[in-house]
Amino acid sequence: MNTQVAIIGAGPSGLLLGQLLHNAGIKTVILERQTPEYVLGRIRAGILENGTVELLREAGVSRRMDAEGLIHHGVEFLFANQRIPVPLSELTGGKTVMVYGQTEVTRDLMEARQACGAQTIYGVEQVELHDLKNDKPFVTFVKNGETCRLECDFVAGCDGFHGVSRQSIPRDILREYESIWPFGWLGLLADTPPVNHELIYAHHERGFVLCSQRSLTRSRYYLQVPLSDKVEQWSDERFWGELKRRLPDELSQKLVTGHSLEKSIAPLRSYVVEPMQYGRMFLVGDAAHIVPPTGAKGLNLAVSDVNYLWRILRQYYRHGREDLLSHYSQLALNRVWKGERFSWFMTHLLHDFQDKSAFDRKMQEVDRQYYLGSRAGLTTIAENYVGLPYETVE
Repeated sequence: MNTQVAIIGAGPSGLLLGQLLHNAGIKTVILERQTPEYVLGRIRAGILENGTVELLREAGVSRRMDAEGLIHHGVEFLFANQRIPVPLSELTGGKTVMVYGQTEVTRDLMEARQACGAQTIYGVEQVELHDLKNDKPFVTFVKNGETCRLECDFVAGCDGFHGVSRQSIPRDILREYESIWPFGWLGLLADTPPVNHELIYAHHERGFVLCSQRSLTRSRYYLQVPLSDKVEQWSDERFWGELKRRLPDELSQKLVTGHSLEKSIAPLRSYVVEPMQYGRMFLVGDAAHIVPPTGAKGLNLAVSDVNYLWRILRQYYRHGREDLLSHYSQLALNRVWKGERFSWFMTHLLHDFQDKSAFDRKMQEVDRQYYLGSRAGLTTIAENYVGLPYETVE
């Protein structure tokens, strides 16, 4: 088998990269370990930055998103039962975010790829990457018991934190940066109307709360819980009761409860590797970086990587711009680290930490007063939340 770009992983980043490259006339083959049903069954983020929305439109996969996605012009913070609105559009010159679930993004991309006839091979095993430092790398894999070889010009590693792509880079070349957060998020998805029209990020002495949504009839709520907690310990009744305790009366009285469609506990990790490329292989999304969900940056940073990589590859195939290939890692990392910083900032701002010193607690208190009490502070939050601009590839 031959292709121009071999893409490892059929999550949203791999599918979006494949769609953009296909539209530019660049041949791709996507390899995925799981089934399509498994990929669509993963419950993930639902907040799309301004730039993510625009890139999905550029890829020609935005019809359902534009019809069903909920545009948000602001978010709310809640401290000591005081609600503090952050008017995103007003503070960023009209920019917004959109609520549209990652599962729906993935579904749209799958359907678009199927419609255009581009090849995705599901259920592959024993994927290995070869000759990544050469001009003609190749990928081997097993499908239905048969070993296959896929020759290509480039490999895009979109296969997540546990995938083979990052592991194919020699350990003496990779630099890893990691911080493990001392708590988890217990999430519940339910077919109930959202408690508020804007998202609410709430600090409470019992733990952080996020009131999010997927649509006007489907809600997503999160509670900060100890890492030792198990999801089996949290019945629906216990979850809703704890959520009400952490919200002010005006919101808890409006809260509509219901049967959970999905419930899980996610540990929080901050993680980045440098560089994000090795020879002719490029890391994309969770293969290179993980963020806590506090800043809503996980999917959006993956899309940011896709934005840079596809524009670089388009320039290479259209105009022979080999010089741009070596720029990918730095372009991607410049934005990744800013997204990591914002997620780190939001996590510190909104959670209490048992091991914080008295000094650190005072710094946290002053941060809350400044960032949520001044226009400059709110503007900083708003600019990061809607998404910082992409650098130009030229």
